[in-house]
Amino acid sequence: MTQIVPVFLFCLLAGAVDAAPPAAFDTAKIEELTGAKGALNEKEAVFKVSVPRSDLAVTAAGVKLTPAMGLTSWAAFKKVGNHTVVMGDTVVLEDQVNPVMSAALDSGLEVTALHNHFFWDNPKVMFMHIGGMGDEATLAAAVGKVFAKIKETSGGKGVVPRADIDPANSTLDAAKLDAVLGTKGDYKAGVYKAVFGRKTQMHGSEMGNAMGVNTWAAFAGSSDQAVVDGDFAMFESELQSVLKALRAADINIVAIHQHMAGESPRVLFLHYWGVGRAEALAAGLKAALATQHP
Repeated sequence: MTQIVPVFLFCLLAGAVDAAPPAAFDTAKIEELTGAKGALNEKEAVFKVSVPRSDLAVTAAGVKLTPAMGLTSWAAFKKVGNHTVVMGDTVVLEDQVNPVMSAALDSGLEVTALHNHFFWDNPKVMFMHIGGMGDEATLAAAVGKVFAKIKETSGGKGVVPRADIDPANSTLDAAKLDAVLGTKGDYKAGVYKAVFGRKTQMHGSEMGNAMGVNTWAAFAGSSDQAVVDGDFAMFESELQSVLKALRAADINIVAIHQHMAGESPRVLFLHYWGVGRAEALAAGLKAALATQHP
């Protein structure tokens, strides 16, 4: 099977070949592989498939939301030279986010954002953006796996990592967490916290750890059952490897976004939540940190 290529490797190529006449899409094959109906925008040479989340009963501040009001998953395909680019947005409930994210990553797609579009919505709806560049059929098949996972996990069949933990009763072994993470954490009031600084430039000056450009992890509970939550700071080129490492450790991603504007290099942040053995969670975080460049 043709491998999906990271989009950022082709940013310069896209501008050079965009003026070439686009090749025709095999629209029937894309619909077959994605399991979704599509429409061709001839002006922009884009074929877009859509899956309305008509299975959801969502209200926002008392207003009933319909698929046309933003509850529709979609994926758009565009020819770029000898390759095809796909970009899309998926509509998922909280318990669906991480199974669907793993389906995307395992299929070779990139996950580029995770956030909310509404306030006061019930149930809570999240939106996960996906992308990729490569062979048309390979991309369509990957999107199809994402759409299939959404269908498979609908109706409360997703994942909710619950735990009965009160930091006041924590019995963590801070020394063991220090050893796994390779740093000296701060353990007080039942919470072990470790911080790893990054650096970027903004307003002509270096912005680092003390200004919030950092990865942090907060643990509570015991060695056998702990919770970890925190924030992960990454350069754009590191996002996919960090996501894959955290998901491989069964650590849930709860948001992907930026905290700043105009910094260079650009820094993205993801928030995460994991439940499990304390040292295993720490090892998962360490694996994600190890994918980053100095």
